[in-house]
Amino acid sequence: MTNDYDDIINLPHYEPKHHPRMSMWNRAAQFAPFAALTGYDAAIQESGRFTDNWVGLSESGNEEMNRKMELIVSMLPEHPSVTIEYFVPDGHKEGGSYQNYIGNVKRIDEYEKCIEFTDGKKVPLDVIREIKIE
Repeated sequence: MTNDYDDIINLPHYEPKHHPRMSMWNRAAQFAPFAALTGYDAAIQESGRFTDNWVGLSESGNEEMNRKMELIVSMLPEHPSVTIEYFVPDGHKEGGSYQNYIGNVKRIDEYEKCIEFTDGKKVPLDVIREIKIE
């Protein structure tokens, strides 16, 4: 009984004459899995990243905030040092994070509704959760 490949089964293995053999490492890399969905890993990481939700101030919290703002306005010529906790919305998904900032107040801009610091930083008034005057 003869098989289809009997004529070539005992021939020596082919060796290329014009270029060196590929290393096992490079050969294996040809068959390694690849990222068929580009950006998929980044999307998974982004969906797993935690964000906080904005918690607005209560009525008593608003009253306390107004008192602190009035005190800051009265101290503006001295550029009072304050610590502000404020909410920064996330640019990619719902929610955001609370951040603290310490600085000297330059002015309170009622037109833009923000606090401007001596170093140029501006924080919107409607995202401030807490102010500590030092």
